[in-house]
Amino acid sequence: MLKKDNINILIIGGGGREHALLRAIKEERTWIYTLPERKSIPEVLNISSSLLENWSMLLKELKRKNIHFVLIGPEQPLVEGLGDFLRENNILVFGPSARAARLEGSKLFAKEFMKSQNIPTAPYTEVTSFSQTLEAAEKFSPPYVLKADGLAGGKGVFICQKKEELENRARQIFEEKIFGEAGNKALLEEFQEGKEMSVFVLTNGEGYTLLPVAQDYKRLNEGQTGPNTGGMGAVAPLSVSNKLVENIENQIIRPTIQGLKQSKYQYRGILYIGLMVSQKKPRVLEYNVRFGDPEAQVLLPLLDGSWMDIFYQVAEGKLPSLRWKNIYSACVVLTARGYPEKPLKGSRISGSIHQGASDKYFLHAGVGEKKGEWIVNGGRVLNSVALGATLEEALNKAYQQVNTVSWEGMHYRKDIGVMI
Repeated sequence: MLKKDNINILIIGGGGREHALLRAIKEERTWIYTLPERKSIPEVLNISSSLLENWSMLLKELKRKNIHFVLIGPEQPLVEGLGDFLRENNILVFGPSARAARLEGSKLFAKEFMKSQNIPTAPYTEVTSFSQTLEAAEKFSPPYVLKADGLAGGKGVFICQKKEELENRARQIFEEKIFGEAGNKALLEEFQEGKEMSVFVLTNGEGYTLLPVAQDYKRLNEGQTGPNTGGMGAVAPLSVSNKLVENIENQIIRPTIQGLKQSKYQYRGILYIGLMVSQKKPRVLEYNVRFGDPEAQVLLPLLDGSWMDIFYQVAEGKLPSLRWKNIYSACVVLTARGYPEKPLKGSRISGSIHQGASDKYFLHAGVGEKKGEWIVNGGRVLNSVALGATLEEALNKAYQQVNTVSWEGMHYRKDIGVMI
């Protein structure tokens, strides 16, 4: 058995979530590698991005660099089975198997899983064409919820206030193929009223440990308006009644873990459950099979302990206990002009993206380099993260830091932390 203090680590993923993971363990380990390459993060070693397309070559590189442990941040490699491949070759992995990752890889599969476990969720129907969507819409009332079945980078869910908007979105999915094969099928779902929550559990596939409840903000603009995005900000912990937590555990979390166990889906990682809560009755909106982005940014700093030890134990199939600090955290996401549809890349970033302290710092989500200057290289560019004794303090610090950077068309929500 490998000793945790004798291993090198690879973090797969190039967003703010992966920078948050890096920050959570960087004080504990000297040799941390990232894939893809992260030029804007000086404290890591890089592995060529091309190796993610060639697993055999990636394995050779891991062995050459004596890397024994891999944290997989994004959903795509998990759904494709990278975790299974690495485990079969004696690499410890924090992340579920490909079979379990279908909970995120296919919304229709997830709905069938929920149905089999009697987990409360919204009524829905499967649709596979523009005309079928319009026909099925007659059974629903507006607003209409249309979801691409496969992975769409957090942008595959449309809440359509009118029939005309539903027609436009259905045409984009099925005729314009904006999501490619991920949009070969979709589900039309009943709209859910209530309060949205992000619930995360650490699981080894047999038991679970609940993390603090977070709230993320997916719509682009203030007041929950504009298109859905990968996430515009988050806060944690959310104040939740003991009764609601009990309902969530009994009606959703325990049946979910039991379903994983019964189906023999190997799961060693984090499971996200997106909930809509109305009158203390929770319903599942979706599953994700990894840390949320930007929820990871606000949850990871709350731990009173070692994330490295926790990740390692879960990868071994164990289930460690967790302790939490009595603090609050906030994350404000700064995006490029045109995000989420057509983000404009290449703008020069003014200000220091490396400034910060233990209670206030930037995480890099879409930062590139050109001629010695940092530039916008993604839709979500920077995460302004801050901690405080109160949520108000954390939010004030995060927004103060936002004002220290700028680029052409920089956008962010000014109402992160407003309870929705």
